[in-house]
Amino acid sequence: MRRLFFITSSITLIITAYLVFYVHDYFQVFLYFLVPLIILGYYDAFQRKHAILRNFPVLGHLRYIFEGISPEIQQYFIERRTDGTPLSRNQRSLIYQRSKGVKDTHPFGTEFNLMEPGFEFLAHSMFPKKHVEAPRITIGGPHCKYPYQASILNISAMSYGSLSCRAIEALNIGAREGGFYHNTGEGSISKFHLNGGDLVWQIGTGYFGCRTKDGRFDPEKFKQKAATPEVKMIEIKISQGAKPGHGGILPAEKNTKEIAMVRGVEPHTTIFSPPGHSAFIDLKGLLHFIQELRELSDGKPVGFKICVGRKDEFEALCDEMLATGIKPDFITVDGAEGGTGAAPPEFADHMGVPLERGLVFVVDTLFLKGLRQDIKIICSGKVISGASMVRYLALGADICNSARAMMLAIGCIQAQRCNNNTCPTGVATQDKELIAGLSVKNKSKRVTQYQRNTVNAAMEIVGAIGLDHPDDLKRHHVIKNVDSITSQLFSEIYPYPECAV
Repeated sequence: MRRLFFITSSITLIITAYLVFYVHDYFQVFLYFLVPLIILGYYDAFQRKHAILRNFPVLGHLRYIFEGISPEIQQYFIERRTDGTPLSRNQRSLIYQRSKGVKDTHPFGTEFNLMEPGFEFLAHSMFPKKHVEAPRITIGGPHCKYPYQASILNISAMSYGSLSCRAIEALNIGAREGGFYHNTGEGSISKFHLNGGDLVWQIGTGYFGCRTKDGRFDPEKFKQKAATPEVKMIEIKISQGAKPGHGGILPAEKNTKEIAMVRGVEPHTTIFSPPGHSAFIDLKGLLHFIQELRELSDGKPVGFKICVGRKDEFEALCDEMLATGIKPDFITVDGAEGGTGAAPPEFADHMGVPLERGLVFVVDTLFLKGLRQDIKIICSGKVISGASMVRYLALGADICNSARAMMLAIGCIQAQRCNNNTCPTGVATQDKELIAGLSVKNKSKRVTQYQRNTVNAAMEIVGAIGLDHPDDLKRHHVIKNVDSITSQLFSEIYPYPECAV
């Protein structure tokens, strides 16, 4: 092909030159197109980096163009409504419809194969309830000076830096108007978080916003920031579902001067959050750190977030709670299917326990250790619809958090460019031109509407099951196909410990 290019380009150039000099100079217009292409072709033929371009000069660029737009072609022209990952077209459409407050009903029956192994459905009652009120969940016991009344659906952890300033602002205003909390993520609290929405301040391994110059925990800085009226709870991030045990990275191009000031780091440098904490090195240290943060925050609820990994460690942690008498006010269980954070494929695909199994393990272990009544359980990991909320509440969660659905509510189109600073909707980028396209006033309303409509859908399901309160949801209310001919109740797949029955 390279030899053919040399011959063809030479003949074409000679013919064009002949036409220009001997027929009409109008033909010189063709030279403006031919000469750059021939130069590009010769460059391709002699460069040594790409074999495709070396063997197929000029034409080889089509391969890279098509590769670049293949996700868009797949999403807009090929995938069916039930296809698409991480979220299917049906799931994305549902979020968009509920966030806009438009019709979200679906005609002509389900598009799913109801007999497919793994498919789940809910057991409705012959005597449904007409109206079920969404409850507020109290987090924080007698040791807390300021217990918090939480909604059952909230915004999961996403940092300023990973998300744009306007995205953070829209989420926070939406939380304020809807009466639910907004988890800051580990990137600390910026002015964009302070629009009146309740905050859960997440403390990660980088201790952003409360760190010393060498990256260690600074109690005095923490105390000052924890006194912010909008901060209602503190969450220690042990691990997250997107990349458990890996730590985090903020690329230099996303680390602007403003973000660096909020985090307490040098601007325009790549920032790493280490895999583990330096403020404690063992289970007893974690519990004492919880106690320290509770005291420094003047009695606000303190908990931690984990993606379940080694089960023996969590069981030992529960034993340590009983031995020391120090207990977290809440535990956030993140599923390995979680994923607003960019991660190496090995960690995203193969590390951590999925939310369904991780949640059941945490709930049952707390029951077995006699700790369940003292600790609230929050879950996060592909919470999209009222049905997904109900299944997790039935498995034992008290509260649900959602990240990706909230991103879609403010305009995310699942372009999956979050880690390249090129998010086309201005949600997950620090490019000012792209951010300018995101309307805070419009998107904040969508956050409020999505949360309200999804909670209402969940309460309708609770009523359809014949229950008066989501606390009455149990595992036997959810049924799962274990193969093409057999279904089992969740209570059969995940039997309750005897002490929980």
